[in-house]
Amino acid sequence: MRSQMDMINGSLGDKIIKYAIPLAITGVLQQLFNAADLAVVGQFSGKEAMAAVGSNAPVIGLLVNLFVGISLGSNVIIAKSIGQGNDENISKTVHTSVVMALLGGLFLTVLGQFLAPEIVNMLDVPGDVSSLAVKYLRIYLAGMPVILLYNFEAAIFRSCGNTQTPLLALVVSGILNVALNLFFVLGMGMDVDGVATATVLSNLVSSAILFVALIKSELAIRINPRKLRIYKDVLGQILRIGIPAGVQGMIFSFANIIIQSKVNSLGTTIMAASSAAFNLEIFSYYIMNSFGQACTTFVGQNYGAGKGERCRKTLKLCLLQSLVSTAAASVLILLFSHPLLSIFNTDPDVIAAGRIRLEYIFFAYLFSFAQEVLSGYLRGFGVSFIPAVCSVVGICGVRLAWIFTVFQQAPSFQTIMQVYPISLGITTVVILVVTLFVKPSKRYVIRKGI
Repeated sequence: MRSQMDMINGSLGDKIIKYAIPLAITGVLQQLFNAADLAVVGQFSGKEAMAAVGSNAPVIGLLVNLFVGISLGSNVIIAKSIGQGNDENISKTVHTSVVMALLGGLFLTVLGQFLAPEIVNMLDVPGDVSSLAVKYLRIYLAGMPVILLYNFEAAIFRSCGNTQTPLLALVVSGILNVALNLFFVLGMGMDVDGVATATVLSNLVSSAILFVALIKSELAIRINPRKLRIYKDVLGQILRIGIPAGVQGMIFSFANIIIQSKVNSLGTTIMAASSAAFNLEIFSYYIMNSFGQACTTFVGQNYGAGKGERCRKTLKLCLLQSLVSTAAASVLILLFSHPLLSIFNTDPDVIAAGRIRLEYIFFAYLFSFAQEVLSGYLRGFGVSFIPAVCSVVGICGVRLAWIFTVFQQAPSFQTIMQVYPISLGITTVVILVVTLFVKPSKRYVIRKGI
């Protein structure tokens, strides 16, 4: 990688799109590769193995979301330092981030080997599935160092505007993952251990690809193995920004687990419909989320350069582009919802219920796109705690309160779905008011430190 995107000079609109599209594709591919894992074990190892893999998704999501959020802190610090031209701080942040990922992953690996049975027991996994679930979780957690390393390395690349390299690494590892799934499960007669091993090995490859790319980079983000250590002066900055975002992701996962349990209580038709619709709506979400991340990085660099007007222009462009892109994807999915839902299940009742979920979720996205971009805008200035609190209270708090009050009085699928636009609408309004009140583009750009 010989050059980086110039975010602090020239046009913005085309660069934001160039940044966001590979990021959106990365999210979509990750979802598809995860679905392929489940499909392989479900087709060739039986429903018990499939249930074992699926039952671990909530706890894995909690852990990964925590460290993905923390990696966002690295993204912001590096982006700001690029804008300032502070190569020394960039180097310290890069090397600290790599060591943090490896140490954090190693901690989860060791802890997971001891706690895996207790975790599976807490998830109320049926007895005929629990032993398989424990086996899968232990192997998966053994790969946490390389799984977290990929996420931190990807954040490093994205901080300088390079979203293509993490995408290419994911494509290579994803194809390898599917091939190894088939090899271990079909060729070697393995079950959940085969799928878990394939996941670990493919993540090892993707993290290795990015590590080599960082070593060979001619930019300030280049890794020098001799400099790999924790630099205390940047560690605090990374954690101050990253921990609120990580905790927010964990609480989101927890709230979604509660909501999913209520969906499950409505029967297999609703469960199937909700699952099918989720696999379609996620495409629009990743598009929307990519513009939020783009806003964080572009604002971070321009903030570091002291260019407040470009920060504000970035916000406006990201809001507009996110709205248009998310709306276009959502409308297309709704127009073809019947054949798309039929891919997962041809039962008319499943398709009808799936259509209901899509309508509610896409209506909620009319608020969510602004919430994502506004949160990204604030984080670009290093303001992470405020959007995290707003989102946790406005989204998670409202959803949990709704589930334990309104849903209890009217337990229907529509009642559950109504909470999405309500919670996102409230949160968006709150974050908008906070953004106007805090005015970070004026308050924070005038000084160089976060």
